[in-house]
Amino acid sequence: MSVETATLEQLGHELGEAIAETETYERFEAAKAAVEADDDAQEHIREFNQLREEFMFARQTGNATEEGMRKLQAKQQELHDLPVMAEYLEAQSALQDRLEAINEAISEPLAVDFGGEAGGCCQD
Repeated sequence: MSVETATLEQLGHELGEAIAETETYERFEAAKAAVEADDDAQEHIREFNQLREEFMFARQTGNATEEGMRKLQAKQQELHDLPVMAEYLEAQSALQDRLEAINEAISEPLAVDFGGEAGGCCQD
């Protein structure tokens, strides 16, 4: 491994560590742990996932209905309205925004979208 590669990988590792130490990331991790520890939230998640699986199966077999979609959307809203889930979703959104800003800072001098297109070939 070249010195340049080792240095760049070390910088990437340091960036990851720095991100993990931010208040935004710590808030996300705390919110995630709170959702995982909340029995009510976990039950809502299981119910939503079950309903989503049923709807996706109905969709694949051509039996999906508007009523089924409304029921799924209502269950998702019920899940998102839980305070612990609302905090998680807000923390997740804040982290995504922060990571996008970091992506833009990395991508700017490269003239490519580091997180989105750098690994792709032949973008239209």
